[in-house]
Amino acid sequence: MTVRDEEELRVKFAITSKGDAKSNALMHKMRSYLKDFNLEYDEEEPEIVISVGGDGTLLYAFHRYSSRLSKTAFVGVHTGHLGFYADWVPDEIEKLVIAIAKTPYQIIEYPLIEAIIRYKSGGRETRYLALNESTVKSVDGTLVMDVEIRGQHFEIFRGDGLCLSTPSGSTAYNKALGGAIIHPSLPSIQLAEMASINNRVFRTVGSPLIMPAHHTCMLKPVNRTDFLITIDHLTLVHKDVKSIQYRVADEKIRFARYRPFPFWKRVHDSFIDG
Repeated sequence: MTVRDEEELRVKFAITSKGDAKSNALMHKMRSYLKDFNLEYDEEEPEIVISVGGDGTLLYAFHRYSSRLSKTAFVGVHTGHLGFYADWVPDEIEKLVIAIAKTPYQIIEYPLIEAIIRYKSGGRETRYLALNESTVKSVDGTLVMDVEIRGQHFEIFRGDGLCLSTPSGSTAYNKALGGAIIHPSLPSIQLAEMASINNRVFRTVGSPLIMPAHHTCMLKPVNRTDFLITIDHLTLVHKDVKSIQYRVADEKIRFARYRPFPFWKRVHDSFIDG
């Protein structure tokens, strides 16, 4: 983690909004306030992106600026239910504006998932980054997938689907699947099952698996079918899939912190006493 010096505070900023009236009003107010402090609004090359809305808005902002993660830091303002990625509430807008304009900020980095989808024809492949998770389901019903870990066969999965999550995403869909909550300081990926088929003929491990950064998880289709693959909030149908490779990405998402907000406090506020 690093701290920006005071001499560098004239940052370029951009703001993304959930799109509802409340979020849009806050977006326009913050934009006006920050420009009053002579900060430059720049949607193409921002150093700070302010997300106004919920976690879905932050996911949208992350994917919009995923090509410049090493140069952009994110700040979240939640306007509805408590957002897991949001540090600020609407009543604190003036305080946040002054912090962005006047206060050095700390950079907190969270790990991401890299997903590489390879296809049977032409040697093609597609690469994605996910902040929360990637899921795989079969278009035709039961997913049947050969699971390899570090190049070794682990199991043949049969069930509704599989979910690969980041540590910060472990509090999202992964948690609903019974997965563990992992602190983002641990660069790892988690594999969780969706309604696996377990009987005398078919057997899976039946527990979430947590893999370190140097491990790769490879999914290989057993049957020729099409797949519904999600990357955070994006859902795409992929045909002619040869394999789907998951690992901890080299890139990380960077959050600009102007005050402490420990991860376990986020978990507590989100699920226990929010």
